[in-house]
Amino acid sequence: MLRLQKTIRHLSASLSQSPLTATGIMSGSLSALVGPPTAALCPPGQCVFTEEWSPAKLVERSQITHDVILCTFALSDASKPMGLSTCACILSKFHEEGNPDPIVRPYTPVSTNALIGQFQLALKVYPGGKMSEHLKGLAIGSDVDFKHIAPNVKLQYPFGKKTITMLVGGTGITPMIQALHAVLGTEGDTTQVTMLYGNKTQKDILCKELLDSWAENSGGRLKIVHVLSDAKDDADWKGETGFITKEMLTAHAAPASDETLVVVCGPPPMYNVFCGPRDQKEVTGMLGDMGYTAGQVYKF
Repeated sequence: MLRLQKTIRHLSASLSQSPLTATGIMSGSLSALVGPPTAALCPPGQCVFTEEWSPAKLVERSQITHDVILCTFALSDASKPMGLSTCACILSKFHEEGNPDPIVRPYTPVSTNALIGQFQLALKVYPGGKMSEHLKGLAIGSDVDFKHIAPNVKLQYPFGKKTITMLVGGTGITPMIQALHAVLGTEGDTTQVTMLYGNKTQKDILCKELLDSWAENSGGRLKIVHVLSDAKDDADWKGETGFITKEMLTAHAAPASDETLVVVCGPPPMYNVFCGPRDQKEVTGMLGDMGYTAGQVYKF
């Protein structure tokens, strides 16, 4: 608990000094990024967003890494949670001037249903990324359209496996945060989780303090292996370097069996390397070579 308290103080201090596009950071901005895991589970079908577009007001925005922002949106009913099921995503839309077709992107909230009347999205701002740059520059108090459709429902808790291996890249961490909230925040759950989390540099690791504190306070149930592809000039880095390899999987993850599940979430090239494209049911790539089958791998 001492490490967790230090983490909260560290994040509070660093966020209070971060460059903001809003007027400041209130306590709500920290709610999804500090504290212990919280299982606030809802079954599919209870999300406040339906298959019709509806607005939510942008009420806060903060910079949490050099290229990731945290956006807080107010729900129309301030007395209710979002009601999103575990690991599910929502769709966001805006109309670009001069473009007849709307810009639509999926996002998985980093907040849970424990947050009442609001939800939070952590999103990477890409140069030329239409939605991310739109949300970065949007005036506080503006409305953004969202909806939630059946294909947005993903892997549901309980996951029904003794061990879970998470292969994650960049902002693919957001549904994994939801999964960890469910696993670590549910009393009596004994699932063992190993995460191999690939990023370019230390400054690119989203929620590192939070994840490392959860691992330290998990009683050995959560192991996180950070892997940096560009650490050659980082004298402080003592962890894994390069890209996630078969040797790393063999060293850190559970072997293929019906009692383990591997989940993959990251940019498209990750799927080609580890398991084959998302729309391909068959498991190929590195995991296929290691003997994992379709029932043992979930592609986000």
